Amino acid sequence: MNRSKKIYILLAVLIAVSLAAFGVSRYEQHKEEIKNSDEVILELKGEDVKSLSWEYEETELAFHKEETWIYEGDEDFPVDEDKVDQLLGVFESFGVSFIIENVEDYAQYGLDAPACSIKIETEDKTYEILLGNYSAMDEERYVSIGDGNVYLVSSDQMEFFELELKDMIKNDKIPSVDKAEEIVFAGNESYKIVYQEESEYTYSKEDVYFVKEDHSCLPLDASAVERYLSAVSSLDVSNYVSYHAEEEELAVYGLDDPELQITVQYPIQKEEGEEEEMESFVLNLSRSAEEKTKEKDDKEEQDPVPAYFRVGESQIIYEITEAEYETLMAASYDDLRHQQVIWADFADVYQVDISLDGQDYTLTSKEEKDETVWFY
Repeated sequence: MNRSKKIYILLAVLIAVSLAAFGVSRYEQHKEEIKNSDEVILELKGEDVKSLSWEYEETELAFHKEETWIYEGDEDFPVDEDKVDQLLGVFESFGVSFIIENVEDYAQYGLDAPACSIKIETEDKTYEILLGNYSAMDEERYVSIGDGNVYLVSSDQMEFFELELKDMIKNDKIPSVDKAEEIVFAGNESYKIVYQEESEYTYSKEDVYFVKEDHSCLPLDASAVERYLSAVSSLDVSNYVSYHAEEEELAVYGLDDPELQITVQYPIQKEEGEEEEMESFVLNLSRSAEEKTKEKDDKEEQDPVPAYFRVGESQIIYEITEAEYETLMAASYDDLRHQQVIWADFADVYQVDISLDGQDYTLTSKEEKDETVWFY
């Protein structure tokens, strides 16, 4: 190889090294274009927003506002408007803690393929917010709003948008009832429970729930009734199987003719001095139509099967376990009555009369040396 050729090769290597060094220096300079910031980069009023959509992993959800918020995948879906407002509230005053200006390489921040992309439209503008990598060092997430900068934000928006469609449903509300004024059962059980204090039909001052009959009341175990109300109040309304059930679908789940309907009337907590008001809610409970037609022996050979409920005339049907179903179906007088033969407070008993095989016996008590002694 002649000398001039070697010189050309060395010159080419020198140029390549110089370009690489220049590139690295430019990259380092780029990396250093980060500064603290308390800037608010977005201020969006929720009432100005006309549509909201986002993509997260395999989930794509889109909503638009008419008189109310509508899910674009199915207009019958009952959208929880409070949930939409909560999501939009993230951007009412969207502040950042760091700003990286004049970004060239979005990939290093995970913004070439963002973890979540959010689109918000108002009457006159469209905003696209991209959520990139999470910086473990800063414990903040990289965000882009399309203005050429990348931001670090301390409040992680991903926590708000890691949602599925079921998270956006306006579920029915089941109130937490500590005290019921009245409980009415219809279906497999058919009777009424009423609340009465200091009733003449009991031997115990703790008895406040009674089965209402024509001319009398049968006392119930207050603790058993309270446990039953707690089981109703704690029902989970997150596991729905249908959100727009009509007659045909109600029949499939057995709710066109529920096995048990529970109507609870309860007092509303009011401010001191205000008159007490009553509200009520209705719970319809059933197994599926198929399960109801099976023979008991056949059912016992199977795995546990689910049951279903709906609140009042709601079109949302929820699934519950067989154990929850059995707890709620245990609503007979025998289930809720006192299980003791005598439930009176024995501290107040001073005489017991017994008839046995035609013979009458009387047991009496009296105090002797701070002890109660019984005599025949």
